[in-house]
Amino acid sequence: MATLKLTINNQPHTLDVNPDMPLLWAIRDVVGLTGTKFGCGIAQCGACTVHLNGTPTRSCSVPVSAVAGQKITTIEGIAKNGDHPVQKAWVAHQVPQCGYCQSGQIMSAVALLKQNPKPTDEDIDAAMQGNICRCGTYTRIRAAIHTASADLSGAPKSLKSTPKLGKR
Repeated sequence: MATLKLTINNQPHTLDVNPDMPLLWAIRDVVGLTGTKFGCGIAQCGACTVHLNGTPTRSCSVPVSAVAGQKITTIEGIAKNGDHPVQKAWVAHQVPQCGYCQSGQIMSAVALLKQNPKPTDEDIDAAMQGNICRCGTYTRIRAAIHTASADLSGAPKSLKSTPKLGKR
C-alpha cells in the first residue's frame, strides 16, 4: 500500500491504495465518483475516459501511482450542475440510448472543443475515434459536438441534423 495525493475535480484526495491500482478503480471505488465507467479494461472502448492535465486518458490502464500530483477531471468535474454545453447538446440531440459510453464520449468531446473550438466532421471523427458506442449514435454525437461548438462560440444553434426518434 502507498499513500498518494491526487487532485480530482479540483479537490485534494489522499488515498492509501496499492500503487498499481488502475486510476479508474481509485476514482470509482475509493473516491466514490461513479460517473466514469468500466468498459473493457484494456483502454480500447473509451468508457473510462477522464482528463489528465486536460488530455483525454483511459483511466482503466493507468496506475494510480503514475498520476499522483497531476490534475484529474472526471465527468462529475466538467460542470457543477451537469450543464456544460456538451452535456446540454447531448440532451438536445438525444444522444444517449443505453448511456454506458456517454461519460467517456462527453469527456473526449469536451477535450476536442478545448483544443479545436470549431471542428469539422473529420476533426470530430478523428478525436472521437476509440470511443465505442454500442448503440451506434455516432451521427447524433457529431451533431451534438457541432451544437456545443456553436454554443461555446455564441453562434446560432441548429438541431436540424439530429435524426428524429424512430428514424435513422
